[in-house]
Amino acid sequence: FSIVFYQSFRCYFKTKTGWLYLSPILDLCGRKVQCYSISSHNDEALSNETLDKFFALGVLKDSILHSDQGPLYTSKIWKKRLKKNGIIQSMSAAGCPYDNAPMERYYNTSKTELINRFHFHTDEELNRAISEYAYGWYNQIRPHSYNGYRTPYEVRFGLESFRS
Repeated sequence: FSIVFYQSFRCYFKTKTGWLYLSPILDLCGRKVQCYSISSHNDEALSNETLDKFFALGVLKDSILHSDQGPLYTSKIWKKRLKKNGIIQSMSAAGCPYDNAPMERYYNTSKTELINRFHFHTDEELNRAISEYAYGWYNQIRPHSYNGYRTPYEVRFGLESFRS
């Protein structure tokens, strides 16, 4: 029996063409970005696309997916999809954002290390940069203080730091 904690909620970026909404799911064990979706619309389709990617990973039954209490995470469709796939839903108590700290940290870090450092000419450029950042840099190269300065990849595979 294994319980795995994941976290999901949204962040948005101002671009030349408007707003882009990022919907990632973060593994709370090692802070790995499991998957993400990005869209110019903050809607149910974005949530469903992210869940589709999450379920395609072969997530263990009885895993816990934590989110804030936003309307997209409290909808009947969201709850039904989690239940159908054996995922336990968890949400922060109203006015208690501390549970969301790991995801807020990811957003802060990605904005500092990527979004605010570069100029993206198109939404496609930004999407590609977010993918390279999340799956390459953040998961496999960047050490995390939470992980004892190991990467999420090193934590996942029980490796010692490559920098030692």
